[in-house]
Amino acid sequence: MTEVARAAGVSIATVSYVVNGTRPVREETRRKVEEAIARTGYTPNSLARALAMSSTSSIGIVVSAITNPFFAGLLAGVDQAASDAGLTLLLADSHDEPEREFEVVRSLRRRRVDGIILAASADPGRTLDDLRESGTPTVLVDRLVDDRFDQIGPENEEATASLVGHFAALGHRRIAFVSGRAGLGTSRERLAGYRRGLARHGLGYSPSLVAEGGSDISGGRAALTALLAAGAAPTALIVGNNAMVIGAMQSLRAAGLSVPRDMALASYDDLPGADLFDPPLTAFAQPAETLGARAVELLADRLAHPDAAPRLERLRPHLVHRRSCGCPERSGRDTQQASTAPAVTRPAG
Repeated sequence: MTEVARAAGVSIATVSYVVNGTRPVREETRRKVEEAIARTGYTPNSLARALAMSSTSSIGIVVSAITNPFFAGLLAGVDQAASDAGLTLLLADSHDEPEREFEVVRSLRRRRVDGIILAASADPGRTLDDLRESGTPTVLVDRLVDDRFDQIGPENEEATASLVGHFAALGHRRIAFVSGRAGLGTSRERLAGYRRGLARHGLGYSPSLVAEGGSDISGGRAALTALLAAGAAPTALIVGNNAMVIGAMQSLRAAGLSVPRDMALASYDDLPGADLFDPPLTAFAQPAETLGARAVELLADRLAHPDAAPRLERLRPHLVHRRSCGCPERSGRDTQQASTAPAVTRPAG
């Protein structure tokens, strides 16, 4: 900055005003400083600036499985919103491991990010306590587990219950469910929705028709293999996320079973290329990009209003009706209205 000031014939303070935008500067003076910056190749020291201004203009996001198509969509929304707000984005993958989650969050804090967006693991208590004690502005996204923080995620229960209702209306009475990893808020809520749907349609809950799929492809494959080996003989299957449904379909194919002739199939969470499956997959699609963008907005609000009450928002998924459920494919997106308006917006406490 000293070299720039000397080259422009101004004070170091004036260079700082131009670089940081902290005070108005005459246009002629601004031009001289900018030309001097170009000649000297000066690059502002972002860390030093952050230490002086208590801000790095950066945020961290921690997801549990960057390869999951849902998180790819979520990250696209976060990235665009952060870019629009002039924020730098730092990304970490916890691999759904609580210890790794704690360490990557600590690492982001050491980098002095202004705030963190977190898709929590199945056991995030230590991480959340650390974030709370450090006062780090935080938004929980997708997995809603702690009302001390701002949270945003999809509506899970009623959507899953409606898939049960759809199969019940088609005459199915043995409807199986592959649940996500135990401990995740999404797994718990979608299982609750499955049970709600059964009760609503006079169908009893049977543990033999439920298997945990670990929220990934191999887990979904193993879960359905176990259901088939147990002789549960379901006629319809609901799978709790888009990764597990791939594994479930692999297991069905290995068993020589045809969808939907031998087993009707639907999923909570759509995935790219689902319309190319044979038959195309019926699924609830989450507004992943909107969730990501809204998480950034909530974090920005939290940074601006640190003492405001925590908020909880949910966005509605929409049903994409195809043929794997045993119905003729319909044009467009089906009876569930696509909506990015919050299904719930209220204080989290």
